[in-house]
Amino acid sequence: MNGPDLCFTPAVQLKRLIANKEISPVDLVETLLTRIERLNPTLNAYVTVTSDLARAQARDAEARARAGALRGPLDGIPYAVKDLEPTAGVRTTFGSKWFEHHVPEEDGIVAERLKRAGGILLGKTNTPHFGHKDMTDNLLGPPCRNPWNLERTSGGSSGGAAAAVAAGLVPLAHGSDGAGSIRIPAALCGIYGLKPSFGRVPYHPNADYWSARSHNGPMTRTVRDAALMLGVMAGPDPRDPLTIDAPPEDYLAACDGDLTGRRVAWSPDLGFAAVDPEVRRVAEAAARRFADLGAHVDAPAVTWPNPREFHQVIWEVGVAARNIDRALERPDWIEPSLAQMLLNAGRWSAIQYQKALLARTEFQNAVRRFFGDYELLLTPQMPIGAWSAEPGAIQGPREIDGRPTPTIFDRLPFTYPFNLTGQPAASVPCGFTAEGLPVGLQIVGRWHADALVLRASAAFESIQPWAHRRPPMAD
Repeated sequence: MNGPDLCFTPAVQLKRLIANKEISPVDLVETLLTRIERLNPTLNAYVTVTSDLARAQARDAEARARAGALRGPLDGIPYAVKDLEPTAGVRTTFGSKWFEHHVPEEDGIVAERLKRAGGILLGKTNTPHFGHKDMTDNLLGPPCRNPWNLERTSGGSSGGAAAAVAAGLVPLAHGSDGAGSIRIPAALCGIYGLKPSFGRVPYHPNADYWSARSHNGPMTRTVRDAALMLGVMAGPDPRDPLTIDAPPEDYLAACDGDLTGRRVAWSPDLGFAAVDPEVRRVAEAAARRFADLGAHVDAPAVTWPNPREFHQVIWEVGVAARNIDRALERPDWIEPSLAQMLLNAGRWSAIQYQKALLARTEFQNAVRRFFGDYELLLTPQMPIGAWSAEPGAIQGPREIDGRPTPTIFDRLPFTYPFNLTGQPAASVPCGFTAEGLPVGLQIVGRWHADALVLRASAAFESIQPWAHRRPPMAD
């Protein structure tokens, strides 16, 4: 197997090859590190590459493989961790100048579990300042770029993870999603991203457990790779008081089976979203294929209230509360996009904030009633293809399908609603625009229906596979 092919080999296949002693973890890591050294200066997917640590972990994994004593489901398989997750002894910047040289003493729960499963850490992936937006640029270095078009953004805030997976720089990547940060870059970079149910994967340390909106999850090229990774990441931990108190399911087994008789809804706009006509056509064609899988596909009117205004209040107040003291200390270390959020938050009263929280409850109840009739909901994932990667005071498209987009939330209408409700949601690649930019289809499940979302994703992958497509810079 040559270098590029090895770099794009699914993790489930790597797992089997390592167990059968057909490939060496040491050779695998060297191949990936060589690729990272060549492509990362252009992509900026990694902010820290842990070459020495990866080589040491690979030697240990190879010794275990030779002895037939692999210690966990990821033993010998390389992975990357988003730079919002603390990693003991490894620089963790949070995309912030304040933490440019920060080295934690302890792992976060996800980093701890991936290490314990025998995985090999290749490095920390790029993210915007504390993950505040849907692009991956910060004041630490150049912006992360999209492997399909280097002039375009990889999305955010797990943009480094998505770019690394898409370009063959790692088979498994950790992401986190507070308003779409797994699904946005997954869609824009043409990979699979799963936001599990809220609480399925513990989130510790966490500055605000009680906001109940941030999800850790896998970002991979194939659905079964995500299932493999989720099986390691998921499960309760008392350090996160809101984790689901139940053991992980067999997520790989959940990928098997069909969708015969499942009730599936398709909505092109959730009743309020602006969507590029080309993206809508590509996503709708993909949604209609669920009928080929045996599902009953309807296109009901969605009458939920538009959550944009109250969501903006909740999001920006939360961002401001966590960052205002540092911003006052060093305003020159705050990007214009983050500064605007801080200014916006100062306009709202405590009563307005509490009303926004009450509106979130009303919204959740409306969505729950809708899912009483449907087991899955399909939507476009992003309403447009990837836009310019260049950072600036005003970022992103000024309009979508003729409608103005004054804030980032106007281009995220399909992502943050399901952070508000905590439902599982995945982005599956479903085609390309005329410019050659990836388009994603979102698959949303009922409360705690992670297994069904994985099954639906794998079923779609079986009739419209995507992992064989590689970005132009990948060869």
